[in-house]
Amino acid sequence: MQEKLEVLKTDEFNEWLSQQQPKIRTLVLSRLDLISIGHFGLHKRFDGLIELKWINGIRVYTFMWGKTVVVTLYGGNKNGQSRDVKKAKKIRDEVLEGTRTVYK
Repeated sequence: MQEKLEVLKTDEFNEWLSQQQPKIRTLVLSRLDLISIGHFGLHKRFDGLIELKWINGIRVYTFMWGKTVVVTLYGGNKNGQSRDVKKAKKIRDEVLEGTRTVYK
């Protein structure tokens, strides 16, 4: 049986999520609940990031920190994807350097 994954969030992710419509918030939070049991759903892995994807264009960027922690970095949509990826990588690097706080 697979270990349960702990999902942590950044301030940037929480701020982005708070600006979304209730339906989008529900979709994203439901996916994070599924990730905690190991089901990532539609996603793409590249450059050390995991891009969670929805058919409506929403994107959430995460990464694995060790074997059991998923850090949720930032969210966006397909139209701003390259900008969002750059921001997610910067936040990830700061988490790994210990200069950024993450929350449950």
